Amino acid sequence: MTDTMIMKQIEELNEWESILEEAKIQANAIKEIIKAEMAERETEELICGQWIVRNTSVLTSKFDTRRFKSEYEEVYKAYLKQVSSTRFSITC
Repeated sequence: MTDTMIMKQIEELNEWESILEEAKIQANAIKEIIKAEMAERETEELICGQWIVRNTSVLTSKFDTRRFKSEYEEVYKAYLKQVSSTRFSITC
């Protein structure tokens, strides 16, 4: 593949990534409209035709890594594991 062909691929990739970002923005805007309607109706569950929409509060428990590291640094370091991976990036 020539450099010109790779440049065209990068440009096409950038276009698709822009389309994806715009789609995510649109999808989130629609979600916010639906959430606002549910809030107005004061409901956490909405049955609309074949769809069931839920916007519920959920409690989760998460491990506080930052606090554990600050309080038990040696134990934290003992359990660290290095992992090899690749990172793809394109910069201009």
